[in-house]
Amino acid sequence: MSIATSQQITKFYATFMSIDVTFTKEVVMATGLLPQNVFVKCIGEQWPCVVYSSSFAGAKVLIASKRSLMERIQKANGSVSLRLSFKLAGKTDPVSFFISGKAAGFAPYAQSKGTLQFMNLQYTQRPPDDFVEIMGRMLEANVNSARRREERIALTPDSIRKIGLARKETIIIIQGVPRRCIIRDLSFSGAKLIIVGLAKFLVGKDCRLRIDIDEPRETIEIPGKVVRYEDVQGRKDLTAIAVHFDEATVPMSYKMHINDYLGQIKVPQGEDPPAGRDPIPSKPAEVV
Repeated sequence: MSIATSQQITKFYATFMSIDVTFTKEVVMATGLLPQNVFVKCIGEQWPCVVYSSSFAGAKVLIASKRSLMERIQKANGSVSLRLSFKLAGKTDPVSFFISGKAAGFAPYAQSKGTLQFMNLQYTQRPPDDFVEIMGRMLEANVNSARRREERIALTPDSIRKIGLARKETIIIIQGVPRRCIIRDLSFSGAKLIIVGLAKFLVGKDCRLRIDIDEPRETIEIPGKVVRYEDVQGRKDLTAIAVHFDEATVPMSYKMHINDYLGQIKVPQGEDPPAGRDPIPSKPAEVV
């Protein structure tokens, strides 16, 4: 995880302040949220809860329908704190903090038969910088995955390290058959790979590209389609293929790794992108 400056954190807060993020399984994994360490605190006592959604202005949590909790909230005139905990790449210990807020309303959770309820919280202070950075990185990556979808990264030892890849050698599964390959470049929307053998018959076939991440240790699989091939000069045994990802299913963690790297590359307006781009596109030929 790259370290954001105070200026970047301020920008995250101003840009994404009102955006409400639902904590799906993918968002929990991408942010490193530790669900077992999430609590609502009121007058010295804590109750475990589930974060359903949050923005920088408030949150919606699922919590037990207990008389003791309601009595304490009433006694505190609605004042509560939400305790969040995240496991971040590169850090041994979790990052934990409280966000002060006010209980703004309750609604029963029908599927729980009265044992659980939704509680809406309005934050009464700006969330800690750690929270703004964690959520801001994810939200920025999602925006840039569309805005900078075709910016391609040639894989060099330096870019591999900065992206956080374990290696550029990997596996692509085409119609259920795994094939060894080497990643030549990556973008939000696709990749260029080198494989052994002829690839003409692979064009138009569905595939899944495996990408091994070094920190945190994980293997990402990205669905896509082979959209083009070309010969590798001087190597009759090798072929270069272009894969266009199914952008609706690209994992959030992959977007964040690519976005963190691109955030370090500043291209002045009017100039071409850095060297290392390749003529083979990472999107379907018909839209080139």
